[in-house]
Amino acid sequence: MDHRSLVYFTTLIEEGSFTQAAKALFISQPSLSSAIKKFEDTVGLKLIDRSTRNISLTKEGEIMYEEAKKLLSHFNYFQKEAIRLKEDGPLELHIGLIESVRFWLPKLLASYSTIHPDIHIKLLEVLGFAQVEAALKNYQIHLAITNQLFESEEIEMSPIYTERLVALLPQGHPLQHTEHLSISDLKGEEFIICKEGFQTRNDILNEFRKSGIKPTIHFEIERFETACALVEEGLGITIVPENYLRKPDHPSLTVKKLTNSNLSRTVYIAYMKNRYLPPVIEEFIETTKEFFKDIS
Repeated sequence: MDHRSLVYFTTLIEEGSFTQAAKALFISQPSLSSAIKKFEDTVGLKLIDRSTRNISLTKEGEIMYEEAKKLLSHFNYFQKEAIRLKEDGPLELHIGLIESVRFWLPKLLASYSTIHPDIHIKLLEVLGFAQVEAALKNYQIHLAITNQLFESEEIEMSPIYTERLVALLPQGHPLQHTEHLSISDLKGEEFIICKEGFQTRNDILNEFRKSGIKPTIHFEIERFETACALVEEGLGITIVPENYLRKPDHPSLTVKKLTNSNLSRTVYIAYMKNRYLPPVIEEFIETTKEFFKDIS
C-alpha cells in the first residue's frame, strides 16, 4: 500500500466511475482498474462491488474509504508542514530573560505575535552566568536576553542596548536629599548586591574599586525584586538598572542617579553560534535589534 493507491481509490469513489476517475488522474482506465485490484489484494479485502453498473462500495470498502481520506488528509498536512518547517522552522520560541526586560519586551512580543499569531512563546527567567550558559547549551532556550558577558567561541553576543544603574534608598534615608550622589557617598552603607556569578555584581564592584571603596555587603540576592523589598524595609541600599524601576511598583523608594559615574550595563541577545536557528527565531532577533534602533 502506498500514497498513490490511496489517491486512486478515493478518486474513484469521488468521481463515481472508472472512466471519470481515470480522466481526473491522467491515467488509462485499464491502469486504474489494475491499480484498484492490486490495492484490494494488498489489504486482503473486497472494496468495490462490481455486480452493479455504478461504483458501489462494500461495507469494508465504506470503512476503508473513510480511513483513506483521513490518511490522505494527514499526508497533505505532513507535506505542508514539511514545507513550512523548511521556511519557518518549528513555531516555538523559548527566550531566557533578565528582570528589566519587562519595560520593553511585552510591546515587542505584541507586535511580533501579530505577525506570527500561531507561534508558541515560552519565557524563562535566567539570571546568573551559569544559568544562562546551561539554558543555552542544554536546549532549554533558543536565545537569552541577558547582561551576562560571555567570552566564548560557542556563544554569539549581540548588544542591543545599554541601561544606566541607579542607587535605591529607603524613604527617610540621610542621603535621600543629596543633590549629587556619588559612589563615594555610599561608603559604610549596608549594601544589597547580586550574588557571585552575576555580571551586575561585577560591574558594581568594579565601580566601587575605581573609587577606592570596599562596600559593606549586608545581603546577597538573585532578583532585583528581592533587593527592592529589602530596601523598603530599611535593611540597606542597592544599585539596580534604571529600566527596572520604570513601573512604579515601589513608590516608597527613592531613586538616585549616581554622578561622576559611568555605571551601566549592556544588554545582549545571546545564542549558540553553530546551532541551527529556525527563521522565526532569526526574525525575532532582527526584530529586537530594529526595535532598539527605532527608540534610540
